[in-house]
Amino acid sequence: MNMTALIINSIALIALIIAFIKNKEKTILSLKIAGKTFIMMLPMIFIIIIIIGLLLGFVPPDQISRFIGEQSGPGGVLLVGILGALMHIPALLSFPLAASMLSSGASVTSVVAFITTLTMIGMITLPLEIQILGKKMAFLRNGLSFIIALSIAFIMGLIL
Repeated sequence: MNMTALIINSIALIALIIAFIKNKEKTILSLKIAGKTFIMMLPMIFIIIIIIGLLLGFVPPDQISRFIGEQSGPGGVLLVGILGALMHIPALLSFPLAASMLSSGASVTSVVAFITTLTMIGMITLPLEIQILGKKMAFLRNGLSFIIALSIAFIMGLIL
């Protein structure tokens, strides 16, 4: 375990002990809720692990880097941005997939585009947005979010 993970886990454990000392019943209840939430997320976690396994098993790393690596340019970033906009997985579960993409040769810009479009664009929830916000506002929000997400990705690519 690296130092960052050790520090974060230590802080979490200390906070749990303090919460347990302060209010035993609420702490136990929160742990039960967290356990139920984890079990509900488990199928999605397994799906992500399977996707990563298939991606690494069937697509050689040089192909991944060809489509979404540094040499792919803006087209690769756009491709990953569209993929992120279409996917409907919790952002927390997308981080292992993004790390796998990065270790397989994807550019930082592509990975940032994937994460930002995944969290900012709601293609799955678009019908509900249209119903609540109206067609024009829903498309405007998603379109501007896509442009902003790609802008963030290119800025992060320049910085990192």
